[in-house]
Amino acid sequence: MPLLELSPSDQYLIASGDTPLLEVWEALPLGLFPPFPPVELPGGLNSLLQRGGFGQTFFFGAEVLGLTLKTPQGRTVQAGGRVVKNVQGYDLVRPFVGSFGALGEAISVTLRLRPGRASVFLRRPLEAPSGWPPVLDVQPRFLWQHQSTLFAFHFGHPKEVERFRQAFGGEVMDSPVDYSRLFPHGMGVGVGPLRDLRFSWADGGAKPPLPPVFQKLASAL
Repeated sequence: MPLLELSPSDQYLIASGDTPLLEVWEALPLGLFPPFPPVELPGGLNSLLQRGGFGQTFFFGAEVLGLTLKTPQGRTVQAGGRVVKNVQGYDLVRPFVGSFGALGEAISVTLRLRPGRASVFLRRPLEAPSGWPPVLDVQPRFLWQHQSTLFAFHFGHPKEVERFRQAFGGEVMDSPVDYSRLFPHGMGVGVGPLRDLRFSWADGGAKPPLPPVFQKLASAL
């Protein structure tokens, strides 16, 4: 069972690293949201954490409360915990997020869930090639571009969500999007059809250069 634990009252979930993203969405009760938009990407939660998230306009690392990982040397390490106040092993959680696999593979992941009374999923044409990143009056929680189309997902108070819908315009999406077919050889950094505020994503794309401090940390694990 990929979803290992869900606590709506404490607003967290624990799932295996290979859990598909849309399975997480399907498991959540109404009014709670994960730290990624309603899209499917290759590799499940493990790959999402290794890439540092997707489409977010906030600090993704703060949404990962804990994880159990297998290091490059084959050790099993538990870092972080189930609640925000738990700082045990927290210093290893943040380096793992966005490490592109240099620190190992996530066996299980604990994610913070955020409440929201309303949500909206929108798309509109990108105004011009030079229109990225777009200048928006209201910033959504998630923003990305697929080819010539701009996508946004936002949740929160109904008045705030409606204000964003009016400002962004475009068409309301009534179903999630599956991008996994775009990346049969894996999702990496490069010139590709998908872009967020951090990278342009390409099929089989490269990993960003690994800083020396990460190389030392990976060898120590």
